Amino acid sequence: MSFHLLSRLAALFLALGALGACTNPDDLDKAPVDLGNFALGHNVVVAPNLTKGPASRDASKEEWIAAMTKAIDERFGRYEGDKLYHIAISVEGYVLAVPGVPVVASPKSALIIKVTVWDDAAGKKLNEKPEQVTIIESISGSTMLGSGLTQSKEVQMENLSRNAAKLIQNWLVRENQAKKWFGGKGVKRAKPAQAEPAAAPVADAAAQEDDSAAAAAAAAASAEMIEEPEVAPIPES
Repeated sequence: MSFHLLSRLAALFLALGALGACTNPDDLDKAPVDLGNFALGHNVVVAPNLTKGPASRDASKEEWIAAMTKAIDERFGRYEGDKLYHIAISVEGYVLAVPGVPVVASPKSALIIKVTVWDDAAGKKLNEKPEQVTIIESISGSTMLGSGLTQSKEVQMENLSRNAAKLIQNWLVRENQAKKWFGGKGVKRAKPAQAEPAAAPVADAAAQEDDSAAAAAAAAASAEMIEEPEVAPIPES
């Protein structure tokens, strides 16, 4: 277990009760923000270093992988640019607020992930160092007193994963504006006309036709993106 990650999760547990979230993921019914020529290729989620924070419900690696994979597909599968990019995510740690904690101490649920983006045509990473993202649950009437009192584990995970996808989108927009990762305004075309993506950079090429084998290969071959996370400041609300 990572000492730095566990320490950060403990800090989150103490601080999140007073923090709000700055993310609104409820925009999937609107046109996606511009990401140049971006189209989603492989969506690879792994969780080899998953750490549960203090006073948290249990959630398995498989549950987090499923939740994050769905959220990424929902948000980024809408893009129809003419270049393919792969998103690789490592789920690092989480806190899922538990029921029965006094209101004054009720924490908010949180998630820590690391993200790497690959250019399919160039066959290389766009960010050499994985981007570490800390996600906090959105504040609403049902979570004001702590989502552990009002939501199931599955709903908490879904909300955190959707917030994570939105924060990843915000990061990609900033990188595209600053570094032109995906070029200018995207060329739109029907999904079926897209070329098949090359072998996932984090998966063994021989396992492409078998999704489960590809996921296993991704976990084994993505060690470079699963480095010890640095302790970063808790994001301001």
